[in-house]
Order: sequence, then C-alpha cells, then structure tokens
Amino acid sequence: MKIALLGCGEVGSCYAQAWGAAGHMVTGICELRQDEEMAGRARSHGAVLHAEPGPWLGEADIVVSAVYGHAALEVARQSFPHMRQDAVYADFTTASAPDMQAAAAAAAERNIAFTDVAIMGAIALLAERTPLLCAGSGTDAVLRLAESGGAPARVIPGAAGDAVRLKLLRSIMTKGMESLAVECLVAAESMGLRAPLYEVLADIDRTPLTAFMDSFVRSHVLHAQRRQAEVCEARAQLVEAGLEPLVLDGVERLFDRTSRGIQAARAGGDFDVPDSVDARLAWLASLARRR
Repeated sequence: MKIALLGCGEVGSCYAQAWGAAGHMVTGICELRQDEEMAGRARSHGAVLHAEPGPWLGEADIVVSAVYGHAALEVARQSFPHMRQDAVYADFTTASAPDMQAAAAAAAERNIAFTDVAIMGAIALLAERTPLLCAGSGTDAVLRLAESGGAPARVIPGAAGDAVRLKLLRSIMTKGMESLAVECLVAAESMGLRAPLYEVLADIDRTPLTAFMDSFVRSHVLHAQRRQAEVCEARAQLVEAGLEPLVLDGVERLFDRTSRGIQAARAGGDFDVPDSVDARLAWLASLARRR
C-alpha cells in the first residue's frame, strides 16, 4: 500500500517504520516541524516532507492521521479535498468522539471511507504491537495494514467515534488505577510498608478484573456509608505522613455522593435496589448525572 502520514511524532514514526519493513511505501509525511531533524526522519522512511496537506495526498491508498487529538478534525477537513475517493482515511489520534463523528461525516460527503483507530495501550511500551480497535468505514483496509505491521487489531460494530469512546472509558480505569498506584505506593514506601502491602493485596490477583469491578458496584450501594469513614481515615493517614492526598480527595467525594443518595432514598422510603450489576449501575447513574 501507499501511505500518506499526517504527523510523524512518536506514533507516526513508529508505524511508518513498521509499515516500511512490511513492504508498504510511505509516500509523504506532513509535519508542522520543518527542521533538519524532521527532514532526516522523513528521509529515513523514504518519504517526502510536506508542511501541509495538499495534492500529494492523492497518491495514497491510505492517509493515516497521527497528529494531536485537538487538531485532528481540522487536519482531516484540510486533507479530504486532496484524497482519491477509493482511498481510506485512518484517524489514529485521540480526538473526541464528537470530532471523530464530524470528521467521518465530512469524509462521507466526499465518498471517502473513514476509520476511527484507537490505540489501546502505550506505544512507548509495545511499539507497533500495541493493540488497535477500529470502527467506521474502510476498516478492512486498515485491518490489513495494521496486521501487516504486527499490530493485533480488531474491528468493533458501530460508527467512527465508538472506538475512541471505548479507549477513553478504558482510560478512566487505567489512568485511575495508575493514579491510585502512585498515591498508594508513595505512601507505603514513605512508611516502609511497601513489601507487606503487596502481600495484603495478593487476594486481588485471584479475581478477574471485570468480576472485581462488578463486585465493587454491587457492594458499593450497600456499604458506601461505612466505607466512606474508612476513606476518611486513609486520607488522614496520608496527611499525617506529610503527603498530599489527590486521588483520595476524589474518592471521598464519590463515597459522599453515594452516602447522601442512600440517606435521601431511605428518607423517602424507596431505597430498594435489586442486587444486580444492571440495577445498581442504573441507581448510581442517577446520582452521577450533573444537575
């Protein structure tokens, strides 16, 4: 395949190298940076460096966007007029779902296939072997390209924007866990308790993550008030250790919101939430909606 690359930072350069090794041709690279380092990077991929989208995109079978998410929609709109109608636009950015949908709609007006490609992991760790999630039109070509470069990729039913929605939902969990790990382990290390902490967390390893999450949701509705007191004590322990609680501040607010919801429901005589994940998520969602 002939590939045009929009953005040649960490993501773009990683995939350009993998696709070149797989026998594809990167015909052109678009980058705001026009310095010698970027020119050298383009030459290393056998590509011509361009400052903006233009007629040169017409040579490509697939145009891959790897720019910053906030710029993705505008770059896509600038690119579509120069693309062939049989070409595919693959957006590898972390643009918002509404921006993905707007870009897909603009592509459809020109009969150009548009694929939302969510990178489901850290390029710095897995490079071109980072899993990819694809949604939208043109996914067959994108899937072939991804897999030829060594990326485990799969297509999900739905429209462009759905893949990035899943990526960002996953980020709530992974970035939340990352933040909790930092706050918890910094505290444990400062108290000289990191090794025994690992031991008392070992029981968590025995339960699949999704089952663990579901069990939290089910028990949270019953025990939020009691657990809120424990959160307050854990927060106080951080303060006593001379540390600034950031994640636990948010945790405390969430438990407080649920506790107030329980109190209000009991006062109204209608606190009867069936013991199922679906029922308890529905009840919790009613508390979480912005007023």
